[in-house]
Amino acid sequence: MAVLQQVVFNLDKEEYGLDIVKVNGIEKYQEVVKVPNSPDYIEGMINLRGEVLPIVSLRKKFNLPIKEYDEETRIIVAMTDDIKVGLLVDSVSEILNIEEELIEVVPKLVAGIDRRYIKSIAKVDKRMIVLVDVKLLIDDEEKISLGKAVETVTTK
Repeated sequence: MAVLQQVVFNLDKEEYGLDIVKVNGIEKYQEVVKVPNSPDYIEGMINLRGEVLPIVSLRKKFNLPIKEYDEETRIIVAMTDDIKVGLLVDSVSEILNIEEELIEVVPKLVAGIDRRYIKSIAKVDKRMIVLVDVKLLIDDEEKISLGKAVETVTTK
């Protein structure tokens, strides 16, 4: 039986999981440089060890209430196709091994965050963890916007 490793993060008291294979690192929050004319959910850019990285607020992307950044706020550095992006989350709680048999497809009547971002649901003990896919979070049009935003910052 297959086991999936997930980086479990929190947003607004809910738990989400992201496949560890897509994760390049987890960073403490740092100030971002705003990029004019970018979508609301793009917080801006950071310089991470010499690399310009666009930062996407998953709170804004999921239409959740805005929350002040604190000591727990993290940036999950993830890859989607050929673009590296930082996903801003409330906190990262653990790396969790989830047996494939505990993962279910998303019910059709799921409320809350836009269901197109959800890959599946994991039921682990009494917890329900929403598994998201970076490819679903950042669509092709958004990848182009992120690429242009990075280009704008790096050419200045």
